[in-house]
Amino acid sequence: MSKRDYYEVLGIQKNASKDDIKKAYRKLAIQYHPDKNPGNKDAEEKFKEATEAYEVLSDDQKKSAYDQFGFAGVQGMGGGEHDWSSFRGFEDIFGGGDFGSIFETIFGGGFGGGRPSRSAGGARQGDNLRYDIEISFKDAVFGTKVEIQYSRNESCPACHGTGAAEGSGKKVCPSCQGSGQIRRSQGFFSVASTCPTCHGEGYIIEHPCKECGGSGAQRKKQRIMVTIPAGVENGRRVVISRQGDAGVNGGPAGDLYVFIRVKPHEYFERQGLDLYCAVPISVTQASLGADIHVSTLDSKKIKVKVPPGIQSGKLLRVRSEGVPAASRRGDLYIKIVVQVPDKLTKRGRELMEELSRVEGENDSPRPISLSELAGS
Repeated sequence: MSKRDYYEVLGIQKNASKDDIKKAYRKLAIQYHPDKNPGNKDAEEKFKEATEAYEVLSDDQKKSAYDQFGFAGVQGMGGGEHDWSSFRGFEDIFGGGDFGSIFETIFGGGFGGGRPSRSAGGARQGDNLRYDIEISFKDAVFGTKVEIQYSRNESCPACHGTGAAEGSGKKVCPSCQGSGQIRRSQGFFSVASTCPTCHGEGYIIEHPCKECGGSGAQRKKQRIMVTIPAGVENGRRVVISRQGDAGVNGGPAGDLYVFIRVKPHEYFERQGLDLYCAVPISVTQASLGADIHVSTLDSKKIKVKVPPGIQSGKLLRVRSEGVPAASRRGDLYIKIVVQVPDKLTKRGRELMEELSRVEGENDSPRPISLSELAGS
């Protein structure tokens, strides 16, 4: 598809001012932004088209080249050369941030729909923490409680989390005047970066607390009981609210993420809510059938009926002996393994030979089809 003229894309005349170019682009960007039109390919293409047009027409050098030579004039100058293959929204072009804050950075305030930015020095939630734990296969299936010990930042009792020594306070940062950001012009938009003096806090502490060194927090050990729900799978996590690092300036504490590793079991395996195990039986039991007793994961003894003539590898299903869940419990599948004795007594051999003669066995068996094997 051929490109449309950049002035036509933005709906402006060639003599449009920079303010008119900016207003026209802002209107289209708000209308067609992918975050406002999820899954709408047409809107995404129009947004890309408008952004490309704005990038050229808002730059005096590129605009002059385009007015004189058209698209050929801006090749190699950034016009029409974007790689949109990894396009995820406006943040891919201008280096991150949410929908509202990006437009606020470029166009100033007044853009609706964005999240309000955090004021420097305001209350902030503490950092989330991670704890890795290993539990047994049985505990993962039936659930358990485990006590863990870890370290986290807690509010300093000496300065009550302010970071300032008693009798002193905080001073507005002279570099950013309390905003926590330093703004610089870069091309056609303004770029805000974290203030290097106050590290984005908006204030500085002249007399830091001696107990915490001005951080407002102290590292302390914590012991808590963690409830592992029944049926948890390997790699899952349990989130414990407000057990992470203490918040800043009165903000809430972060969360604790407990990641679970499940140790493999010697006899049982799991697929979803179902459990699997293998049980050996003799050739006689396989031929004649038998009632066998099998130990479940929770150490119960259950009686399982083995039908006569069962083949090795056959699965027998025991309902409701698998992994418990909210609405139902999975099943237990028992894989039958027919064990052939590697040594026979003299009498045993005589009996086996007699059985072979009675059953008419020979040394030229016919092949078995795959469908017969699957149905055995």
